[in-house]
Amino acid sequence: MLSHEDNELLSRVGAGTPMGSLMRSTWLPLCRKAFIKAGGAPRRLRLLGENLIAFRSADGRIGVREEACPHRLCSLALARNEGDGLRCIYHGWKFDVSGEVTEVPTEPAERQKQFAATIPKRHKPVREAGAIVWVWLGTGEPAPFYNFNWLRVPDEQIQIRVGTAACSWLNGLETALDSAHVGILHTNSIKDPQYVHKSDMLELCRDDFAPHFEFEPAPYGYREAALRHTKDGGKYARVREFVMPYFSYIPVGPRTDDQLLTMYVPVDDYTSAHWDIRYNLIGPLKLDWFSGENPDNYMENMGTIENCFHQDRESMEKDGSFTGFSSIRHEDSAVGMSQGRIPDRTREYLGSTDISIVRGRRMLLKAARAAAEGRPSGVDSSMDMAELRALEEVLPPGADWRVLSR
Repeated sequence: MLSHEDNELLSRVGAGTPMGSLMRSTWLPLCRKAFIKAGGAPRRLRLLGENLIAFRSADGRIGVREEACPHRLCSLALARNEGDGLRCIYHGWKFDVSGEVTEVPTEPAERQKQFAATIPKRHKPVREAGAIVWVWLGTGEPAPFYNFNWLRVPDEQIQIRVGTAACSWLNGLETALDSAHVGILHTNSIKDPQYVHKSDMLELCRDDFAPHFEFEPAPYGYREAALRHTKDGGKYARVREFVMPYFSYIPVGPRTDDQLLTMYVPVDDYTSAHWDIRYNLIGPLKLDWFSGENPDNYMENMGTIENCFHQDRESMEKDGSFTGFSSIRHEDSAVGMSQGRIPDRTREYLGSTDISIVRGRRMLLKAARAAAEGRPSGVDSSMDMAELRALEEVLPPGADWRVLSR
């Protein structure tokens, strides 16, 4: 279990908090690139408890800034996108994508330029990569950008969806890091031969419900192997990569198949964005993974704990459904949100297969405290992480998972 103080440290992400400091020391995913239309309406977004506006100029450049107009704090979600900048509808102040104030019509003409130069810019550094808009919420010069291999693939080789969950970011991350639940919580999907969101080997999770975990420390986090005995005497290895503070690479098959990465980012202390990134390193995606969903909030019709997230009890009773949910993601989201917005982790009773959760917490606590004190935290986007990939394989007796090639 965690102490109350450590639980708070991991969960609170506002400005000046240790975890908030850690998050602000790295680039964060804000939204899908396609969510922001050139010349279109500005979009309201929230990240780490900060209210933001994102918009594109007519030439496609993107700007991200605080939502409140610096004049009288009117929301710039109401602003006009005039192609070369946003104009606040309250007093007509205009801002370009770099945050510069270009017009202040409420000031006398002879002092407008001088006055505009004194107005705080309040914009955020932004990057576009991997079909995602990334933002830097820290102070000072932004850190180097990531060099993940999937950030360089063409658009036809990547597909993204985001869901807004009513819980702390840590609930989602720890569900991803918890490999022990896979063979139980995801019973329905493992047994369904038509379910697309699984690999050919995932059914082996049901051969052994108590995996043995081994770890390989890495500068960016850790590499974890969940090892399960198979019925024929072999060993099924699911090898993930955890990149602090919020990336989890999920094992899905060989390098030639579509890959999966998840990200769990705090919207605020009580709400989080859950990202699924499907990509293919070799060529176009083999499947249309998220067809028919709202890619900018696939959880919009998920429900709440009050209606048990629309759990289908009739299907559980009559059709053999184990969970009453229709997909792996629905199952993960339901159990994560059911824990509470910020669970009281002092009440947990952990077992031997929770070792990955314990290790992840210790690393995050250490990193957050270091960031809060201005010391190196271990979260360093300049590290070479270009070849990271999760993998799964059935090993013969005595084989070491560490020899598996990414």
